[in-house]
Amino acid sequence: MKGKTITYSKSGVNYQKLDVIKKTAQSAALQTKINLERNGFSEISETRGESAFVWEQNDVLMASVIEGLGTKNLVADEMYKITGKSYYDIIAQDTVATIINDLISVGAKPLVIHAYWALGESDLLEDKNKMADLVNGWKEACDLAEVTWGGGETPTLKGIVKKDVIEFGGSAVGIISSKKNLITDKKLKAGDRIILVKSNGVNANGISLARAVAKKLQQGYATKLKNGQAYGEALLTKSNIYAKLVQDLLGKSVDIHYISNITGHGLRKIMRGRQKFTYILEKIFEPQEVFNFIKENAGLNDYEMYQTYNMGMDYAIFVSEKDVKTTLQIIRDNKFEAIDAGKVQNGEKQLIIKPKNLIFKGKTLDLR
Repeated sequence: MKGKTITYSKSGVNYQKLDVIKKTAQSAALQTKINLERNGFSEISETRGESAFVWEQNDVLMASVIEGLGTKNLVADEMYKITGKSYYDIIAQDTVATIINDLISVGAKPLVIHAYWALGESDLLEDKNKMADLVNGWKEACDLAEVTWGGGETPTLKGIVKKDVIEFGGSAVGIISSKKNLITDKKLKAGDRIILVKSNGVNANGISLARAVAKKLQQGYATKLKNGQAYGEALLTKSNIYAKLVQDLLGKSVDIHYISNITGHGLRKIMRGRQKFTYILEKIFEPQEVFNFIKENAGLNDYEMYQTYNMGMDYAIFVSEKDVKTTLQIIRDNKFEAIDAGKVQNGEKQLIIKPKNLIFKGKTLDLR
C-alpha cells in the first residue's frame, strides 16, 4: 500500500468544505429564533452548534436532533453478498445510536424517535430478511434507549438514491424535566476530569475512508485482520447506546459538566466547547484491531487517524474530580468500560494526546 495514501478527504468527505456551509446554515437558523418566541417559548442559545438543540417550554426543557447514518449500510450490503447475512439489525441500531447519543449529550431523556429510510426503488422492500432485521433491530434499539418509535418516512427517490440502496436517518425529541440537568459547555471548567467510554469499534463515522480501503484489497471486506476477523465484520460492530447511562448518572446526582459524542472530526470533538481550554489526555484505550488495519492499509499516520475516527473511545464525559469514582462505577454498572483519561486546564484551545504525542490546535475544529 506504499505510495497509495487514502485520507478521509480523498475518500469524498472534506470537513473544510462541509463546515463552511454548516456555519452559513447555523447563522441563518439563528435569525429564525423569533418564530419560537412568537409562540411563547425561548431557545437555550448556548445549545446552538451542540449535538442537540434545546428550548424552554413552560416548566421543562425540550431537546431535538436529526442525524443520518452515513454509508455504513453499504458495507452491510457488500457483506450480505459474502455471508448471506443482512446485518440490517446492526444498521438499525447504529442509526438509532447516532441520533440518541447526540440527543442525550445535553441531558435529555429520549421520548420519541422517527425513522427516515429513503429508497432508490421500492423493490428493496421485497427482501423480507433485510426488512425483518431492519424493523426488529430498530425496535430493539428503541427499547435500549427507552424511546418510543413514533413513525417515520420511507420515500422512493429514484434518480436521487441508487436503486439498490437505502439512505438511513431519523430525528428524535427528548425532555429535560429538571433544568439543573441541562448539559452545556457553560459548566465546563479548569480542573474537570475527562472520562472516556470505550467504543465497540468504528461506529458510523469514517466509513467512506474504510470503504475506500476495502476497494484496494484483493479480497475486499473478506480480508482477515490479524485477529482472524473479516474486515467487513469488524466494521459492522453495533454502536453503544448511552441513554440509560446518562439518565443513571444524572439520577444519582453526578454533576455532568459536559458530554462530547465523538463522531465526525474524531477525538478533536473533545474540545467542542466554546471556551479556550487545553484538554490533556494522559491515557487512552488501545484502539481495536480494525483501526490498526485501516491505518496500515490506508497509509495514514496517527494524526490523520485520531482526527477522523473515535479510535476506540466514543463518549467523553466531563466531571469534577470528586465525581470521578462514582461516575466510573455507574458506567461499569451499565456494562460499559471507561477510564479517567485526563483533565481540562486553562490555556490555549487545544487537545493534547500524550500517549501518542499528538497535539490538535483549536483552529482544526472550525465548527462546534
